[in-house]
Amino acid sequence: MTTHLHMLPPSVNNLTVRVFLRAAGLPFNEENAWGKTRSPEFMAKIPAHLTPAIEHKDHPRGAMWESCAIMMYLANKHHLENLYPTDPGRRALVDSANFYLTGTLYPLIARTTYPRLGFPGYAGEAHAEKDLSAPQKESARKAAELAVAEPLEVFRSYFVRDGFIGDGASPSIADIRLAATLEFLALSDTPLPAWCKGYVGRVEEKLGKAYSEPAADVRGMVAQVKQKSA
Repeated sequence: MTTHLHMLPPSVNNLTVRVFLRAAGLPFNEENAWGKTRSPEFMAKIPAHLTPAIEHKDHPRGAMWESCAIMMYLANKHHLENLYPTDPGRRALVDSANFYLTGTLYPLIARTTYPRLGFPGYAGEAHAEKDLSAPQKESARKAAELAVAEPLEVFRSYFVRDGFIGDGASPSIADIRLAATLEFLALSDTPLPAWCKGYVGRVEEKLGKAYSEPAADVRGMVAQVKQKSA
């Protein structure tokens, strides 16, 4: 059964599922959802108007969104032990890493990188507030950038260590999510820690073109933004 993926090429959230589908060897097709996510047709399937989103006939609603949930669903359905281990301890590491990333690390990365990417900010955050001055917004962005160091260190010392999340010989769905997320940190003023560079390199080496080909879209966009701000 072919999975239909609605995605936005410059997004690391979307990159996650694009890499996963390739690494899993599952049949799929991609559709660029740029400018379509608020259309009645899209929202009839994906009322949250978010990407990445998939359409899949076996799903109870026929479609779903959220990168980690998509990977979990497809990995469970296709028994992808190498990407989502069934051992309770190893799976707990994968799940907790994904939840910690989406709940703690990614919001900070969004606050530090979205202003530079020109992405809209989330309601209530400094980047989205029209009444704040540019210096106030930049101060908030810098505070978020400094705060990234703590969860990154948690990933290094607890989840990743010298290998992959889940203690396997190859990347899990949590490694795909983390490596994709780290692609945006090239936009920070703070240099990416050496361990992060080595880690992304390990993930890319193991996954090969399944990672590097879709990652090229994100890297190309990041390079353009850096060039304009240089």
